[in-house]
Amino acid sequence: MPQAPVNVPAENAAAPQAGGSRHAAATAAGATGVSAWWGKLHGLGPVIGLVLLCIAGTLLNSNFATYDNVMNVLTRTAFIGIIAVGMCFVIISGGIDLSVGSMAALIAGSVILFMNAMAPVLGSPMAAVVVGMLLAVVLGAVFGLVHGLLITKGRIEPFIVTLGTLGIFRAYLTYFSNGGAITLENDLSDLYSPVYYANLLGVPIPVWVFLLVAVIGGVILNRTAYGRYVQAIGSNEQVAQYAAVDVHKMKILTYMLLGVCVGIATLLYVPRLGSASPTTGLLWELEAIAAVIVGGTVLKGGAGSITGTVVGAILLSVISNILNLTSIISVYLNAAVQGFVIIAVAFMQRGKR
Repeated sequence: MPQAPVNVPAENAAAPQAGGSRHAAATAAGATGVSAWWGKLHGLGPVIGLVLLCIAGTLLNSNFATYDNVMNVLTRTAFIGIIAVGMCFVIISGGIDLSVGSMAALIAGSVILFMNAMAPVLGSPMAAVVVGMLLAVVLGAVFGLVHGLLITKGRIEPFIVTLGTLGIFRAYLTYFSNGGAITLENDLSDLYSPVYYANLLGVPIPVWVFLLVAVIGGVILNRTAYGRYVQAIGSNEQVAQYAAVDVHKMKILTYMLLGVCVGIATLLYVPRLGSASPTTGLLWELEAIAAVIVGGTVLKGGAGSITGTVVGAILLSVISNILNLTSIISVYLNAAVQGFVIIAVAFMQRGKR
């Protein structure tokens, strides 16, 4: 005899489904919370690493935490840090520039030759220094423009273009210096030296310039349409193009921005030694790229931050400073340490866009 169907109240029938939905929602919320927590922790990674390095440096050598040593580290960081700010834009856009060290060397040599030649012509050494400093920035912008045009209009990969100009820039500097060094004349060097050696409120000028460049870079990247376009291009170039973004123009501007940063770093570097040689700026490209990716910028483009880049640049300088103050590893292995850091960070980023 067939049994009568059992009528289950609607609210009782829906209860298990609602409970499952709530459980799934709670699980998803928990996963999202863990993901957000991990994302924040990952974003703070460079800062945590810098703090731990500073603690280790203080424990290893009492001179590490002195004011003079901190200012020395920040001053030496300024050159690479300024270049790294420009490099951050290029990498976020999905590009790369391997020539910044050679570019800085050629700019330095050209500026010194220009100042030495123009001081008698202008009749004012100070005018020659000021015009020479402007020339450094203009040359950087021009070299960046050439890179941008070759990459966009010439449709050549950034890696190939900048690898080629890496050799071209350094070869021309070697030609101009006849294999030796190009030296700034003494009277010009005396006028120019405060740009590197002077202090403002107890802080060296290069550190102030580095701070100013970083702040301006952060505002451009996060508060302007250009900054959003750069991130969009690095995330997906085709989608950015469909969204009416002038991809070629933005890329050219990005490489020009990097060139300007190289010019600014060079005009700060020239008064330090007052000369340029074929070894000037050697491996600066490695240090700049390392600072950017250690700071959390995705090597494949699309995301990154100027704050992280600044922290990354300081972190690498702290590593170098600790190697100099201690005998844990030879200072000759400094570049090797940076290379290992690049590979390690790239390995950890391999799953990210």
